[in-house]
Amino acid sequence: MTKKRNRTRPALSLQERLDKFTQEARAAARKLPAGAERHTLLQKARDGEAAAEMERLLSSPGPQHPK
Repeated sequence: MTKKRNRTRPALSLQERLDKFTQEARAAARKLPAGAERHTLLQKARDGEAAAEMERLLSSPGPQHPK
């Protein structure tokens, strides 16, 4: 017998989840002293910001033709 897929939708949109992830990573990095772990968290925050920006660009309607 096959396993049934969980078909629930996320409570937050992708944009909201990326923003939340970025904020949490930055907050966690602020609590750490300078070092490799802090650098990794800041890099993840930058990656989250880049992903959010790409998602914004891809989901935008783009240039519209005049009617």
